[in-house]
Amino acid sequence: MTEISQPLQAALVQACSALGANPSDAVVLRVAENAHWRLPGGVIVRISRPGQWTAATREVHVARWLAASAVRAVEPLAIEQPVEANGRPATFWAEIPEHEHGTIADVAEVLRTLHALPEPDFGLGGLDPFVRIAERLQAATSLPAGDRQWLLSLHRDLAEAWPASLAASTAITPVHGDAWPGNIVRTPAGPLLMDLERFSIGPREWDLTSTAVRARTTGAVTASEYAEFCELYGYDVTTWNGFDILAGARELRMVSYAAQHAVHHPEWAREAQHRVDCLRGRHGDRPWKWTGIV
Repeated sequence: MTEISQPLQAALVQACSALGANPSDAVVLRVAENAHWRLPGGVIVRISRPGQWTAATREVHVARWLAASAVRAVEPLAIEQPVEANGRPATFWAEIPEHEHGTIADVAEVLRTLHALPEPDFGLGGLDPFVRIAERLQAATSLPAGDRQWLLSLHRDLAEAWPASLAASTAITPVHGDAWPGNIVRTPAGPLLMDLERFSIGPREWDLTSTAVRARTTGAVTASEYAEFCELYGYDVTTWNGFDILAGARELRMVSYAAQHAVHHPEWAREAQHRVDCLRGRHGDRPWKWTGIV
């Protein structure tokens, strides 16, 4: 059973009040960096971390911009939002229809469409591939101190190299920020974009690196699937001279996410340590087998 902290429970009550809903009818779906509940009538309430008002507002703007651009994505309710909920921003969304993870082809085709869109007239903000990594690593107390210091040093090295990769990009476009089949899902009506939190303006290579890392690093994408991805999108990001920096940043994000949450989920500690060991050269060459963290 998912444990809901008292402050988060109070946030749910306040969010439901703004919508005229009964919090006792809310069904918890997921509690991680953000918390999601299902309300009667096919409404999803998403409660973000404190201090994320700007990001939550941007997500709503992004969803409405995508709809106007004929790109299928999660739909915010037609109300003024976000709303304040016990110091946290809360947003309300239409529950998406029955769906499953998208295919590699879905990801390629959606990204090709997205990256061709002009920048919207509201501020998307610039991409930061290292957002929250340092905080995650500082919180990752389940890792040995030596590993944490090594990861923090890697973080500094990659962050210093990032501006050169940004300057070398072949296209600066709107980017999803976390483009993988769990966020580009397949519905009966076709692919649909989810999780708009990291939308920004940045090098298209960042979105493409996600699939390349799943092929090169984790082994979740086969060689033939990756070849299909490149053919459909029309570009192989691994041939770009800035790829290693973005791949390193993506790998570090995956490691820091697992390590941070392993503190409160001991069942994830082994996977978190495995990922660190891989980066530190203790498990041979890529691709490594990394198990997903839910």
